[in-house]
Amino acid sequence: MNKKAIWIIIGLMGAALIGSVLLQMYWIRWSIQLNEAQFDKNVFNALNKVSERLQSAEKEKEDMEAFYHVRDLPNLAISQEFYQTTTENGVEIAMRTSVNSAVKADSIFREKYRIQRDKDKDCDDPKCRNRRLEEYRRMEKYWERQQLNKWLNPPPITNRINLQYLNNFIQQEFANRGIYINYNYGIFSRTDRSFVITNGHYVVTDDNTQYAGAGFKNLFNSEYQVDLFPHKIMPSPGMLMVHFPTKASLVWGSVWKTLLASILFTGIILFCFVYTIQVIFRQKKLSEMKTDFINNMTHEFKTPIATISLAADSIRSPRILGNEEKVERFAKIIKQENRRMNSQVEKVLQMAVIDKREFSLKLTNINMHEVISQAVAHANLQVEKKGGTVTTDLQADNPNIEGDLTHVTNVVHNLLDNANKYSPDQPEISVHTRNVANGIQVIVKDKGIGMSKEARKHIFDRFYRVHTGDRHDVKGFGLGLSYVKAMLTAHKGQIDVKSELGKGSSFLITFPFKVSNS
Repeated sequence: MNKKAIWIIIGLMGAALIGSVLLQMYWIRWSIQLNEAQFDKNVFNALNKVSERLQSAEKEKEDMEAFYHVRDLPNLAISQEFYQTTTENGVEIAMRTSVNSAVKADSIFREKYRIQRDKDKDCDDPKCRNRRLEEYRRMEKYWERQQLNKWLNPPPITNRINLQYLNNFIQQEFANRGIYINYNYGIFSRTDRSFVITNGHYVVTDDNTQYAGAGFKNLFNSEYQVDLFPHKIMPSPGMLMVHFPTKASLVWGSVWKTLLASILFTGIILFCFVYTIQVIFRQKKLSEMKTDFINNMTHEFKTPIATISLAADSIRSPRILGNEEKVERFAKIIKQENRRMNSQVEKVLQMAVIDKREFSLKLTNINMHEVISQAVAHANLQVEKKGGTVTTDLQADNPNIEGDLTHVTNVVHNLLDNANKYSPDQPEISVHTRNVANGIQVIVKDKGIGMSKEARKHIFDRFYRVHTGDRHDVKGFGLGLSYVKAMLTAHKGQIDVKSELGKGSSFLITFPFKVSNS
């Protein structure tokens, strides 16, 4: 799969993921708005019902007071017979018992008038009937004057509200609509321009604090407000206001589980998406490195095979067969190239074994200075051909470690070979040793082309080879440093690299004295 196709797939997957997240956010937001709208509707319905019940309770109280007040007025000259008639006909009983469906006071007077009128049928005297009719008219005028006086001189709103009724009405109406969260309420007087009742208590104010919303900012700014005792002509004397400090918890209560689940599953999808992208690029890079490895391996094998083939053809030549010196020379070439091929095959097999973790270390006592000296002597043969040098500075007081001699030797050889390959003309390579806590550290330093920060992250990956710019003479499979890393891990050691472009590299490897104690 080419890079363009990969990016197209990533773009489509990213767009789908973003669309899914936006869709979930939209539905969650819609659900929250729906819950909030339903909550607001229930609250306003409850407050309006409380306002109606307060007004109804006030009318019941006024009807009772008016009835008894008019009944006892001496200047109306209402006879005992009239009172007895109204009582016997159930008017007073209805006033006492019909709390939820009390009639208006004026209808009460009309009812009294009707009862008495029917009884006055026995009164044939026109003067008697006229006198009674005049009394009824005076009673109606009295009621009208009382109502007019109430409108012109309204009583304080605190006199019109029973605190116990108010508390009970609010609790009942909220409970009827499933509202069970904490709330604060208050009665705001438009006449006083301040709160006069809050949470079942009268508010005591003075000249310094008596202004709109003093001390009750949240309550005063609440969106939940309804008029109390509304009238067609007269303005409402006050408002009932309610504030819910924990409203958000109720609104979010039914969606937070959905929100958490959405975040969780979206996070899992996002993690899998990112991980899949990383795997795709890693596999693509690995595929490229394997292709490069196969090409390098083909090149590495092609040269010795061609050399062996040429040497074999030369030996078969009649002119060479008779010359023992030349036959021996070509035989050495064949053996040398065969050894070279065998070495390359061995590297590949070693990595296969390491990959399957089927190898085991043959631990023996190793003198690192001896191993380094032998490896440096061998590396000098290659370095001297390029006019370079390999120097040593062996300062470790205790060079003896526990390890597998073959693998430890290969580690040092690979580091020296790597330093030689990535050094320009006349390589300058140095090897240092020193003792560290519980082990020995070997430093292989060169003044070659160096590495970038990005390259240092991948040099221990299989098949990875540092780019050498326009140079194409660096040979190898990209397995050397990967093998070194695996062997250091097997010996419970450590490896680190310090490098700068154009200034060379330093590989620091640390072997413990005892593998079993590490």
